[in-house]
Amino acid sequence: MLMVISPAKKLDVETKSTVKKSTQPLLLPEAQQLIDELKTLAPQDVSSLMHVSDKLGVLNYDRYQEWQLPFTSDNAKQAIFVFKGDVYVGLDAESFSKDELEFAQQHLSILSGLYGVLRPLDLMQAYRLEMGTRFENAGGKNLYAFWGDKITQQLNKQLKKNKSQTLVNLASTEYFKSVDVSSLDATVITPIFKDQKKGVYKIISFYAKKARGLMAAYAIKNNITNAKDLKRFAIDGYRYQADQSSDSEWVFTREEQ
Repeated sequence: MLMVISPAKKLDVETKSTVKKSTQPLLLPEAQQLIDELKTLAPQDVSSLMHVSDKLGVLNYDRYQEWQLPFTSDNAKQAIFVFKGDVYVGLDAESFSKDELEFAQQHLSILSGLYGVLRPLDLMQAYRLEMGTRFENAGGKNLYAFWGDKITQQLNKQLKKNKSQTLVNLASTEYFKSVDVSSLDATVITPIFKDQKKGVYKIISFYAKKARGLMAAYAIKNNITNAKDLKRFAIDGYRYQADQSSDSEWVFTREEQ
């Protein structure tokens, strides 16, 4: 089994990692290509491209200018400890043991607009480049065109290494669109998390993102390699609902909080 999650806008590159082991991103040459093109943008171009404030435009302009290889423990940090969004609150990677981090390294992948695919212990430098950004580049009119089938190929390599034919999609729609499901050597299962609000069950983004992280952590902490075992997931009040689920979409619901 291989799980995929999205990255996060909120980053922590300042806090020093206490974990010594690290690896290098597998698609660094492609990331370097994107950085080389991003470095040509002015701060106001970055703001316009990403629809962010002038302050954030300058911050990310500076990040592109400072991005450099090689990645070391002095200038980069393991991806699983850098991202700090809602998914990563649920994941709580700081609580993982050494063995759990090793399991995560093999069974969890982070989709990324800049790095393509990151393993948890891959070193990375700070960036902001959402997969849906309409950044025209040498590879095409946006990042989906740039990455083409490279992300899918990388996931296939990991699936083969895991001797698995199941991919659990815990990523957002924006990021999972970078995967060519028709070329993926696996069956895709997408867990869906719904919360009850005023008597109606619906997807509430904040809760759903955190739940994706909770499920990934559940799989990691319990050494789950068979996706069917995820149906036993019952953290924070969520429960699997067989009558609302299909073969490819597994629905988990929670009563009103």
